Amino acid sequence: MNDAALLNAIIENAIDGIITINNRGIVDSINPSACKLFGYNPNEVIGKNIKVLMPNPYRDQHDEYLARYQRTGTPHIIGIGREVQGLKKDGTIFPFRLGVSEVKFGDSVMYAGFIHDLTKEKEAEERIREYALELEKLVEDRTATLRKMVEALEATKEEVSLSLEKEKELNQLKSRFVSMASHEFRTPLSSVQLSASLIEKYAQNFDNVNITKHVNKIKNSVGNLTGILNDFLSLEKLEAGKTEASLHAFDLVKLGEEITEEMQMVAKQNQTIIYQHTGLGSKVNLDKNLLKNCIINLVANAIKYSGENTFIEFNTEITNTECIITVKDNGIGIPESDQKHLFQPFFRAHNTGNIPGTGLGLNIVARYTRLMNGKVEFQSTQNKGTQFTITFEKNEN
Repeated sequence: MNDAALLNAIIENAIDGIITINNRGIVDSINPSACKLFGYNPNEVIGKNIKVLMPNPYRDQHDEYLARYQRTGTPHIIGIGREVQGLKKDGTIFPFRLGVSEVKFGDSVMYAGFIHDLTKEKEAEERIREYALELEKLVEDRTATLRKMVEALEATKEEVSLSLEKEKELNQLKSRFVSMASHEFRTPLSSVQLSASLIEKYAQNFDNVNITKHVNKIKNSVGNLTGILNDFLSLEKLEAGKTEASLHAFDLVKLGEEITEEMQMVAKQNQTIIYQHTGLGSKVNLDKNLLKNCIINLVANAIKYSGENTFIEFNTEITNTECIITVKDNGIGIPESDQKHLFQPFFRAHNTGNIPGTGLGLNIVARYTRLMNGKVEFQSTQNKGTQFTITFEKNEN
C-alpha cells in the first residue's frame, strides 16, 4: 500500500471527524465520521463553504477570520484549537472540540480541521451540574431543617430547664408541706388516741358494750391515720434522699417475736400470727429500723387483706449464705393484671374495695429492701392469698 492509500485509509476510518478546506473556505474533503456527525452526505458538503456547518455567530465571522489570518498570519484557531459549536443538517446545534492545521504543499495552502464531538461530555457535565445544584439545594434544606431543629431544641431545653426548676421548687414545697403536715397531725392524733384510751379506762365501770365498740373504732381510725402519716413521711424522706441504711448486728429472732406480739394486738378477731424461725443462728447485719418497717408493713397488709378466723404465717430463716423473711396470708390475693404495678407508689389493686390504704407501703418496702441490698418477691393468686419474700445476702461484717 502506498503512502497516499494509507493516509486515505486512516482518514476514512478515523473516529473523529476530519474536514479539509481551501484558502477560500471551500470544502475539499470530509471523512465518514464528520458526515455522520453533521448528518450530511459527502456530495452535499464538498464544494460548499464550510460555513454551512456553522451556526451564528461563527458563520458570519468565519470569512473575515480566514482573510485576517491570511493578511496578518495571526491565528485564533489555527494551530491552537478551541471549543466551538456545529450545525447539523437537521438544525441541531452541538458542541465539539476543533483543531485546525495549516497544510502547505507546493504553491497551494489548505486547512485540515479535526472535530471531536463533546455532546456526551457536555451532557455529563450538565448532569453533574444539576446533581451539584440538587445536592446544594438538599444541603441548604437540610441545614435549614437542622437549624430549625437546633433552635427548637434550644427552646425546648430552656422550657425543660424552667419546668425542672419549677418542679424542683414544687417538690421542695411538697416535701416541706408533707413534713410539716405530718408532724402537725401527729400531735392531735396522739391526743385523740390518749383520750380514747382514757375514755375506755373510765368507762369500764359502766360495762357498756357500745362505749367499748366506739372507742375501738376511734383507736382503729387513729391507727389508720397514723399509718398513712408514717407512709407519707417515709416516702418524703426517701424522695429527698434522707434515708440511708445503717447496718449493724442484731438478733433477728428477738425482733420477729417483738413484731409478732405488737401486730397480734391489732389483728382482727381470731386472726393468729404464727411466727417461726429456721436456722442455727439468729444474728444478722442489717438496718434494724428499716427491716422492722418492712416486716410490719407486710404483716399489716396480711391482717388488712385477710378475713377473721385466719392464720398469718411469719417466718424467718438464716442459711449459710442468706437471710430470708416470709409473710404469707390466705386473703383476697392480687389480681394477675395488677401484679406488674404492685410496687409503684400510690397503686392499689382494683379488688381492695373500701379497705383503707395509701398504696405506698409496698413501694416503701421495696425501696428500704434495696437500700439494704436485698430483694423482695411475691406469689399471689386472687382469693387464695399472697406470699411476700424478702431475701438478703448474709453479711456478718
